[in-house]
Amino acid sequence: MIVRLLYASRSTKHVTNEVIESILEQSRKHNPGLGITGILCQSGDIFLQVLEGGRTAVNRLYNEIVRDNRHKDVVVLHYEEVAERRFPGWTMGQVNLAKVNPSTLLKYSETTVLDPYSMSGKASMALLEELIATAQIVGRAA
Repeated sequence: MIVRLLYASRSTKHVTNEVIESILEQSRKHNPGLGITGILCQSGDIFLQVLEGGRTAVNRLYNEIVRDNRHKDVVVLHYEEVAERRFPGWTMGQVNLAKVNPSTLLKYSETTVLDPYSMSGKASMALLEELIATAQIVGRAA
């Protein structure tokens, strides 16, 4: 059974490009062996991430994230069983919100700043779907 989990979290430390690269490198190294795919969206200290894979693997990884002291305010925004993956070839894609048109964020959010805590899970998934459709996600291939 394949599931899709969307969660938000805040970083406990200042987020730099090196921090993001480290997260992506670790994800791309470990996720294939776990059968997990997904995307990571970051803006300031906020992360929005989709994990897809087997229910047990996704739940274990999410629980590791919750216990990771680099994260706080970890919240599940959406969780569902799916017939197929949305990100089958992505060990971990990345959205660079610095390059996203602010009107795209405003379409799904109260402001032009990413704040998944004030968005529904459905709106967050719709935002990610639009970012995929407009090719604003990088790092697709493993």
